[in-house]
Amino acid sequence: MAKPLFHLGTIIILGTLLASSFGCASSPSSRFYLLSSLSTTGREVKPSPDENCLSIGIGPISVPGYLDQPQIVTRTAANELLLAEFDRWADPLKENLTRVISQNLSTLLCTKTVVVFPWQGRMSIDYRIEMDVLRFDGTLGRSASLEAWWRVLSGDGRKMLVAKKASFNEAVDGKDYRSLVSAQSRVLGHLSGEIAEAIKTLKK
Repeated sequence: MAKPLFHLGTIIILGTLLASSFGCASSPSSRFYLLSSLSTTGREVKPSPDENCLSIGIGPISVPGYLDQPQIVTRTAANELLLAEFDRWADPLKENLTRVISQNLSTLLCTKTVVVFPWQGRMSIDYRIEMDVLRFDGTLGRSASLEAWWRVLSGDGRKMLVAKKASFNEAVDGKDYRSLVSAQSRVLGHLSGEIAEAIKTLKK
């Protein structure tokens, strides 16, 4: 009797391992996303020969805690959020957002240098941009939203030149996360354009 019981136990264990293997093999794989900059659309400033180009410092930029995580966050109701299980940011969101704003301003303005906080050494900077992101999420198939307080300061950071609260919404073309991230990239483009226009006004 011992041998049949032994064989039965072996079959049960093998069956459990095979079922577990098939379960792992069929589970969805994670998808990773990055925000895109305006440079991908070919919108690049071509400065005139006599134009003085700028050195700009970006940061610090802060994001709320609910966004400071790998999962992409969507809003399912006014006070309810959903963290995507398999749709994630390829880079920390704050770093990705800061980099895209830097690239956008390089596209929209004539710039000599654009550096990201904390910059090293005693660099000569014309303007620095600081920002507190209040909201950066959206609803699949509906819209992406961005709210932020942004400030333009003198290069040494001692004088406030412009301070404004921005609010942008952009329609999401599809019901997937790729469409949401594309819409979020567009609202960052709108915000970057607003900041660039303010800097152009300061130059006059």
